[in-house]
Amino acid sequence: MLPDDALDRLISGSKKISDICKVKNIQQWEIIALQSYGHELDIEAGKISLAAGGGGGGYGIRVLEDGKFGYAYLADIGSAENAINQAISIARVSPSVDGFVLPSSQEAKQVEGLFDKRILSVGPDDLIQQADAIISEVSSLDSRAVVTGGGLGVSATAGVLTSSEGIEHQGITTTHGIGVQVSIDENSQLTSSWQGESSKKLIDGIPKCVANSVDWAKKTRDPIKIEGGAQDLPVVMTSEGLGSLFSIVVSSAIKGQRLARMESFWSGKAGQSVIASDLSLTDNARMNGGISSSSRDGEGVPTRSQVIIDSGKLVGSLWSTRDSAKLVSEGKIDHAETTGSASRGGHQSPPVTSCSNLELTSSLKPNNIHQLLDRMETGYIVNSVMGAHTANPTSGDFSVTTSSILRVEEGEIIGSVKQAGLSGNMSKALQSGVFLGDDVRVSGGSMYIPDVLFMQGLRVNPA
Repeated sequence: MLPDDALDRLISGSKKISDICKVKNIQQWEIIALQSYGHELDIEAGKISLAAGGGGGGYGIRVLEDGKFGYAYLADIGSAENAINQAISIARVSPSVDGFVLPSSQEAKQVEGLFDKRILSVGPDDLIQQADAIISEVSSLDSRAVVTGGGLGVSATAGVLTSSEGIEHQGITTTHGIGVQVSIDENSQLTSSWQGESSKKLIDGIPKCVANSVDWAKKTRDPIKIEGGAQDLPVVMTSEGLGSLFSIVVSSAIKGQRLARMESFWSGKAGQSVIASDLSLTDNARMNGGISSSSRDGEGVPTRSQVIIDSGKLVGSLWSTRDSAKLVSEGKIDHAETTGSASRGGHQSPPVTSCSNLELTSSLKPNNIHQLLDRMETGYIVNSVMGAHTANPTSGDFSVTTSSILRVEEGEIIGSVKQAGLSGNMSKALQSGVFLGDDVRVSGGSMYIPDVLFMQGLRVNPA
């Protein structure tokens, strides 16, 4: 899947670009080179509808002179000089940021579990076999169930980062992802559930997400009528239901620039208790096999496992090199420096501050689902939400809808609800009465969170 010389070609191309930068006497420069290859297939209406493969990539160039930076990208190494000239032109008309310089080279320890050689040997036929097995498994779990959407994919990415400050980093990472939309359409009633799984390693066989998808498509059938309208009640949000909200609201709230600009609901609260005292939040970019793990960040700075909230108290934040220099120069904060938290969406854009693998943990003993429901007594279980992107990362407020929701009374599930609105404030919901489940899963991109019981702060309005 990945050509044997892919990394060598990126190294060679990066050297040619760096040689041009040296000839032009650019003060500081940084080159990112990426090349990805992969295979994927889609499933629709219980059948494999499309199988495809290919690759893509290129080079990104950031130049920096007197605190001004410009960025340009290219696919063909032959256009390197034009791209560099474009980056220089952009830098010369950009505002200067006092104290902004590219990071110097520092030793970085390798992170394990980011590459699986077996994925390189996976071809379209292997994915087709896995897809056929998934389709058959869904049918065996419930004869009414059909995989109406989703797909499988594997990829390998070769990457090189080179800078004028002596940073030389290269490597290959792999990914295997599976997602399925399972539907049951019977007696004029359609229910469905989406579940997925992603890993840096080969996903052997049929992942748990397949059975979970069938289970939720079954659980949400034959909805019951709930009287009384909107109510403030405890809610168990599964990892899948909470992940999208958590990634939009909480991951934004811990960025240093948002905190410094008073754009986070935790602004001005450094050292203070902001969530329940048993809870901690860690941004772990060095997690073995983590979806967003790496030994260096998008600027070549060594990554770390950083505690953001320790036993309820806000003790940290995330910074990239430019953002930290910019906010200090603006007088928004007295001191800030990179925390190795820069990330890239690819070679076509400069690095930005971002979280990596965000972990929510508790010092209390975790609860299984039955224990969570016993604590709840009366409330709801929410497995997915629609409209998470509308959540307000500044205030923490959100108002979403769900059609994957169960009613709980006296600790027992009594039935599903056809549709409901779910609203609340994530900051307030996390302040007390929060209990974590015992099964941590990846959701919302790279949020490592279990099922969570919120005893307060959420309102459910059944349709």
